Amino acid sequence: MNIPRIAYCSPVNPAPSGISDYSEELLPYLGQYADVTLFVEDGLKPTNPALHSHLDVLPIRRLEREARRRPFDALVYHMGNSPAHAAIWRQARRLPGVIVLHDLVLHHFMLWYAANVGRDIQQYVRAMEARYGDAGAHMAQLMIRSRFTDAAFDFPLCEPVLAAARGLLVHSRYVQQHVVALRPDLPVAIVPMGVPLPPPVERAAARAFLGLPPDALLLASFGHINAWKRVEPTLRVLGDLRAQGLDVRYLLVGSVSPNYDLMSLIERLRLGDAVIVTGHVPREEFEAYVAAADLCVNLRYPTGGETSASLLRLLGAGRPTLVSAVGSFAELPAGVAAQVDPGPAERDQILAYCQLLLGQADLAQALGARARAYVATEHTLAGAALAYMRTLAYWYGWPVVQRYRNAPLWDVTPASLDLSVHLAPAVPRHPHPPAEDDVNPLIKRVATAMAELGLTEDDQVVLASIAQRIG
Repeated sequence: MNIPRIAYCSPVNPAPSGISDYSEELLPYLGQYADVTLFVEDGLKPTNPALHSHLDVLPIRRLEREARRRPFDALVYHMGNSPAHAAIWRQARRLPGVIVLHDLVLHHFMLWYAANVGRDIQQYVRAMEARYGDAGAHMAQLMIRSRFTDAAFDFPLCEPVLAAARGLLVHSRYVQQHVVALRPDLPVAIVPMGVPLPPPVERAAARAFLGLPPDALLLASFGHINAWKRVEPTLRVLGDLRAQGLDVRYLLVGSVSPNYDLMSLIERLRLGDAVIVTGHVPREEFEAYVAAADLCVNLRYPTGGETSASLLRLLGAGRPTLVSAVGSFAELPAGVAAQVDPGPAERDQILAYCQLLLGQADLAQALGARARAYVATEHTLAGAALAYMRTLAYWYGWPVVQRYRNAPLWDVTPASLDLSVHLAPAVPRHPHPPAEDDVNPLIKRVATAMAELGLTEDDQVVLASIAQRIG
């Protein structure tokens, strides 16, 4: 049997990217069809032991040497709007292949790459002017002066990636249409994003495990928290609901952007006793928070063209969820999620949906059940892997797509949560910065620069390197 050989270049844990989880869940299913060699950033040591047990895992600097020694049948590069993709982007330009584009907008990555890898911020400025004219040059000057604005999303800066790609895999019609407009000659295929279905978890048991009030109504948002996640209008709706006499709390589960002053916003709205900010939590605790929520809020505007794995995990868990009616989120079928229009009516729509779904448990449960059924049929890992393989076979001219192994290389189905040990009661908490006088001047200047570039506490690989250099 001539089993295809695939070079698969992607972040994996502990690299701070949602694509790390994505790849670790997809790889065992791709391994049914091909021999996969995983290439990771130089110096990264994967924390998932299954990767080394079932795959060849090599530093990405060896890709060209390995390809010369024994050519691969396909090269796959994963690109997202995060510093975790720096080495992948460098290699994708030297040895072109198929690029999986997770974010249409790569503006923030390209700015970071020019400053930190190219060490020439003017490289970014010149690229913005060359592609977008005077408007791009003006936006570049704002960005390098840390004047971040929603208008930056109008300048995707994905054109260099499209130019370097032999073919492009995307997860939505939204991204496909934008790519075709930018480069009509580039082969583009839509593949579904697959996620594993979590086992059902009882709401009451999850709340007891987390120390949350058993009878309160809980809204919850998940993932990295920034201004584009529509937290402010949701907080204002929280205030409206509590003014109506409802005991509603809001959980914010995830890290907080250093560019977003969440603490001041909560205090200004006098909601400190109704909001719980957890920071980053382990996977088991994350899933418990999902199960504990009455209604999930997964809004974002503007959109970077991403298809959200975290949203699919919420839907797969059977949680009634609010989404913004933009980008790929607008492609969800009716009856799977409650869609909110970003604009003047956004707050009113959030309030109306909250009143409806928090007030009618049977309606919320029906919405959650349809969401889970949708993910179980349209976003399976088996379906995603098959779509990958069929597209790669067509583009690279393989004679046939054949499953050589009957089962995935390893099991990625989430284990049932052990809720027998209760955590300490959850209390409202916010990220407090250190006192101004306690910060070393050098560290303060470096921290300011990192914040300007959009780095967060999740960027562990980059932060470790910076800390070593400071030391």
